[in-house]
Amino acid sequence: MTTPTPERSTERGLADGFTLLETVFALSLLAIVAAGLLPLGLIATTTTENQGHLMARTTEYAQDKLEQLLALSYGDTTSDTRVFPATDNGGSGLTVGGSSNPANPVTPYVDYLDINGTLLPAPGGTPPGNWYYKRVWQVTIPSPSLKQVTVTATVKSAVGSVGRIPRSTVTSLKTFPF
Repeated sequence: MTTPTPERSTERGLADGFTLLETVFALSLLAIVAAGLLPLGLIATTTTENQGHLMARTTEYAQDKLEQLLALSYGDTTSDTRVFPATDNGGSGLTVGGSSNPANPVTPYVDYLDINGTLLPAPGGTPPGNWYYKRVWQVTIPSPSLKQVTVTATVKSAVGSVGRIPRSTVTSLKTFPF
């Protein structure tokens, strides 16, 4: 058994802790790792907003328009569903036509909503300046006594620069005489 010598008593033991230099180095390393993970949080946030919130809203608004159109009678060719409540004239009703492509809207088959989902007037088919959601619809006849109604809703712009602009399409069939 050896006894401690004066030279050994001056050595640093475990109880003395870390030096300031070691602590600064460890914190710097931790900051570099955290900064490297920061873009992942940004991507997760924008993806959640675009594919979660905005996609759900476009689906909801497309479904609302589809239900409004399906509530019309099979032979209705004059109801204007671009206003709420729908009026008896000035619109396309369930007349065959329109387009389900938001890039090529057909005037009586398109309406616009603001950021809160409120229907905006579009006089003469001109898009209002403050629109955020666009809904377009198309009516086709796939077989006698059957109409297919397709509604597509899209957002004016996505959040951030990651991903595609959210867009939802819903389709339903309406049969004669209902």
